[in-house]
Formats: sequence, C-alpha cells, structure tokens
Amino acid sequence: MNRTARLYALVEELRAAAPRPLTVAALATRFEVSTRTVQRDLQTLMQTGVPVRSIPGRGGGWSIDPEMTLPPIHLTADEASALTAALAAADASTPYASAARTAAQKIVASMAGPASAAARELAARIVTLPTHGDSAIRTAVEHALANNMVLRLSYTDAAGHESNRVVEPAGLLTADGRWYLIAWCRTRRAGRGFRLDRIAAAAPTGEQAQPHNLTELLLGSAAAGAVPPTALASLTPPR
Repeated sequence: MNRTARLYALVEELRAAAPRPLTVAALATRFEVSTRTVQRDLQTLMQTGVPVRSIPGRGGGWSIDPEMTLPPIHLTADEASALTAALAAADASTPYASAARTAAQKIVASMAGPASAAARELAARIVTLPTHGDSAIRTAVEHALANNMVLRLSYTDAAGHESNRVVEPAGLLTADGRWYLIAWCRTRRAGRGFRLDRIAAAAPTGEQAQPHNLTELLLGSAAAGAVPPTALASLTPPR
C-alpha cells in the first residue's frame, strides 16, 4: 500500500472506531508499518486539515470527528474516472483548485486494480494551458465565500481602469472559461461581477458580510440567465 492510499485508509480506520480512540501501536499493527511511520502519517493528516486529534493519558490515543469528514462513498469505475478527469483539469486560476487536486488524489488512492489504472490513464490524457492565477487572491476569495466575510479588492476592469472596492461576496459564476466573483459592491451600491484574473489584490476586512441572493444580484446583467451546472443542479434546492 502506497502512502497516499495508507493515509486514506488511516482516516477510514479512525472513522470506523470513532469516538473510541486508537493507539499508534494498534494502527501500526493494522497497516504493518512502524509506529514512527504512523506518527508521521497522523501529523501529515493534521497539517492538511483532517480533524484528527491526540487524546493523552490512560485509554487515550488518536481519534477523528466523524461529523467533520465524509463517510466512504462507493463510486462506479466510470464515476471515479469522470471525477478524476474533471478534477485533474482544474488549473491554478480555478477556485478550490488545491482542494480539487487533493480530492483527485484521494479518489485514485481509494481505488484498486483496473479501475485505478483506468482513472490514472484518463487523467494523464488531459492537459490544460496554464492561465494567470494568484493563489493568494483565490484563497482570499474562497475564504470570504465560505465564511461570509467582506473583502477589500484592487480591481482592473475591461477598459483598464483600476479601482479599490469593498464587496460582500455572494457566489461564483463561470462563463466561457472565466471565473467571476459575484458580490454586492459597496462603492457602486449594486451587484457586480469581478473577473478573478483581473483582481490585483484581495484582503479580508474581518467584517461579517450581509447575506445576498445570488440570483437577485445577477438580475439585469448579462448573466441573468445563469443556472447551476448540470452536475450540481440536482443538489440545488428549488427557488
């Protein structure tokens, strides 16, 4: 078992035992590796944001919060290959690209035999032309959306005019290969779309944003007819 597959299996082992903690020695025996290797793997999981924690003292060990992780998902070989291929196409300018990359790795690591080989081969046949994308800006936008926080932007519009804006994020729009942050612009006092590759800087203000309806902000714009991507449509509650 390679390390990526072992990390995935380690999470599932902790999930299956939760809330009971497991000792490093028990995990080492389970995966037929040294206790030092298990300790290193657990530290890696912590550093990547997996909610594992060490419980000291008698009866302690390592545990995971099952409510903060997904249970095993049984995908068909075609479904796994499709997801792997789609995630492999996410470049640096795509929102949540880092998470997409690790998700693709986990999908492949969780598969075995011909299915795994087929997913790897399909992903290897997909190439992209890299586009400009600042990871710090993308991370700031992702964090603001996830936590409903106000952002301060430095932005250059299509005419080349530069401006500073304070915005309240509402969602993301993708069109013609471009990504846009849709937000309530306090400067213009209206909904606006900001192309991610034209944002020169993005900084959180620490202020909680007011909730805004994405559809309402798009009304009257060229994206008024925007709909959820086909793959996500069934996950979206009816309006």
